[in-house]
Amino acid sequence: MTDEAESGLNLNRWGDTSDPAPERRGPRQDVCSCFDQSRPHPRARVGFHAERQDTSGPGWRHLLELIDEAAADGREEFRPLTELSPEERRQIITLPPSIAQLTAVRCLVLYGSNLVRIPPEIGAMASLEEFTPYTSYRLHWFPYEITRCRKLTRSTVSTRALFGNYKQRPPFPQLQPSPNSVADLDPGNLDPRHWGATAIHSCSVCDSPIEQSGLHQVWISLRVATDVLPLLVSACSAACVAVLPDGAPDYIPTPHKGGRVDQPASDWD
Repeated sequence: MTDEAESGLNLNRWGDTSDPAPERRGPRQDVCSCFDQSRPHPRARVGFHAERQDTSGPGWRHLLELIDEAAADGREEFRPLTELSPEERRQIITLPPSIAQLTAVRCLVLYGSNLVRIPPEIGAMASLEEFTPYTSYRLHWFPYEITRCRKLTRSTVSTRALFGNYKQRPPFPQLQPSPNSVADLDPGNLDPRHWGATAIHSCSVCDSPIEQSGLHQVWISLRVATDVLPLLVSACSAACVAVLPDGAPDYIPTPHKGGRVDQPASDWD
């Protein structure tokens, strides 16, 4: 993992997302108060970001165009934020499912984003080798489907922004009870405050349709490329949860529901 206070890295190596006219530039990111990222202050509860993506705004439309262009020309490096205006970048809080088209992309750079979630379709980016959401301070977790990116070997993530990070061990959001049927849910229109996403269509583990089964969500921290990431699993059954691997060393060893769960000591202890 990378800590920007210690790394000494050249931040512009991943693309300059600054405004050439700084006097007209507003904040590139919205304020995040989920937990204190500068020092440990354990809290009983944290939650998911509740924002929904505005799919009618110019930023979203521009991003869709950029993804279509990247898919069409088969490019291996994709830095979409460098091609959006500062206002457009701030409008983007997730990526569209169409990132599944980017099967040739080897390097995905989301430096300094305003993202609060990554869609599970990232798992379809079969060629992905390097993933850089560095300084995306509102991005606290990732979908379990990212483990399907078998070639992913390099990542650069801001450690202190992650749920359960080893430096401070902030808590995980408490997940919902696991229904064995989604008859009372609309998997295509979920409340992200409760489920972490606005839509969940397929099992994170076996890829079966959620609409035909239940919804069993758990957290697990696993090493993905260079980093140990907090991963949200949206499984179709308890059986799929049971086949998940053990958690990374020095993290919670088994899948869990978040909330008041014991974690190993932080680096500050």
